[in-house]
Amino acid sequence: MKKQITTTEAIFPMPVLMVATFNEDGTVDVMNAAWGTMLSRDMVALNLTETHKTVANIKARKGFVVHIADANHVVEADYFGIVSGNKEPDKFAKSGMTFTRSDRVDAPIINEFPIAIECEFVEYQSDDTGLGVIGKVVATSADDSILKDGKVDIDLLGAIAFDPYTHGYYKVSGRVGEAFKDGAKLK
Repeated sequence: MKKQITTTEAIFPMPVLMVATFNEDGTVDVMNAAWGTMLSRDMVALNLTETHKTVANIKARKGFVVHIADANHVVEADYFGIVSGNKEPDKFAKSGMTFTRSDRVDAPIINEFPIAIECEFVEYQSDDTGLGVIGKVVATSADDSILKDGKVDIDLLGAIAFDPYTHGYYKVSGRVGEAFKDGAKLK
């Protein structure tokens, strides 16, 4: 039997996405965003409010990079979520991470995160049902260390997910089935 519990952001797992931009002075800004998804193969949606420095940077620079956080960098990923770029101008420098300037969009690629999705800013939706930042994917890159036969290996990636029930991070791993195949057993 199910019991009623306190309503929270109750969809699990939630991705742990690192959204990277450049500040006005050219320094790097990165934020932790769990509320993001793909709208289509080449469009991302990030449910971010305009109070975030990152959103102002995206609007000004017209580009951003979404990274998938991994277990090897959970401390840095959490730091990017608990420290605001509005209050700490040297936030990225204090993380000890490094970046490479994207040659496709005006945004940094964080070298230590194994996947980078470079995006052009499309629009900001701010009405009651708006999604926030919408971006068009122009390139995706993955570190060689997480590739197997030219494809991302989720176990090697070590992606982390946010648990909104207990505020924990969990490693996403261990294939349990075959999409678009296992369900056919019930036909």
